[in-house]
Amino acid sequence: MTGTTGTPTGTPLRAGLVGYGLAGSVFHAPLIASTEGLTLDTVVTSNPERQEQARAEFPDVRTLGTVDELFDRADELDLIVIASPNKTHVPLATAALKAGLPVVVDKPVAGTAAEARELAALAEERGQLLSVFQNRRWDNDFLTLRKLIAEGELGEVWRFESRFERWRPQLKGGWRESGDPAEIGGLLYDLGSHVVDQALALFGRAASVYAESDARRPGARTDDDTFIAITHTNGVRSHLYVSATTAQLGPRFRVLGSKAGYVKYGLDPQEADLRDGKRPGTSGGDWGTEPEDLWGRVGSGESPLTGGGRPEPTLPGDYPAYYAAIAAALRDGSPNPVTALEAAAALDVLEAARRSARDGVTVTL
Repeated sequence: MTGTTGTPTGTPLRAGLVGYGLAGSVFHAPLIASTEGLTLDTVVTSNPERQEQARAEFPDVRTLGTVDELFDRADELDLIVIASPNKTHVPLATAALKAGLPVVVDKPVAGTAAEARELAALAEERGQLLSVFQNRRWDNDFLTLRKLIAEGELGEVWRFESRFERWRPQLKGGWRESGDPAEIGGLLYDLGSHVVDQALALFGRAASVYAESDARRPGARTDDDTFIAITHTNGVRSHLYVSATTAQLGPRFRVLGSKAGYVKYGLDPQEADLRDGKRPGTSGGDWGTEPEDLWGRVGSGESPLTGGGRPEPTLPGDYPAYYAAIAAALRDGSPNPVTALEAAAALDVLEAARRSARDGVTVTL
């Protein structure tokens, strides 16, 4: 008996990972390797030190220097994961789909919504899965907020404030801070991809977009401090902040509704744990959990900083759920956890935000 990939049921699906920088080594490789039904078969990186790092962390993995070598053995793989620099996402995803392989692409899937929709059409034409890695849908605070909204704890949501802020006054260098538009760098497309995706997942389509975007740090060639305001078609307003220049961090979420508000400080711990070498399933069942003193608060009329409202237990974050869903989609046709068309809708907003910030206008979608 075989699954939708043609791989015998019970045999792990073999994943080839392209790229072993931050995205590949910290997020994708550990999550693939810890997912039941998946195995990290191959890592592609031209960097010898990263090849050595991959073999040290995953002794059974095969390392290759070029994607051509990977596609030469496409019939030995069940999934391609693209975690290479942004500008390579579209050509590599296109090549993988044409090679007859399902694809996971790190965000942003493309530089434009049109490219994302073209990829989606190609995947449909080829009958292959195309999914976008939007891991922040499985952040602890996002899962908790989604639960509060579903249970009516906040009433009708009026405004969603989301901040992904950092204090990095010095440039780090690299393609993400390049001013070359071909690199698809800058915070708007980096952290902005996360906060916009979360807003659309919670509140649906955007009707209009206004944005302010600046390059604050000396020598900065692309945006490092951006604000995006979305008016959703259902009337909810999302105010989204992404910044590397925030000396005092605001709340991660402040969500205001007709009955109550929810305020939550601090980032989900999963990225930090992955960076520290911790792995899902090896931490005694407490993966993604945070201490009570970091729980958000739900209430009305008082500041949570002075004890207003009640503490709301933060649900555990669950990045492993993404690749578990990918394995299920490949095995039995279960739903794609994040479609390319959903990613295209977020890119519509990012493109509108870039135009708004450039021209000083509100963009209607």
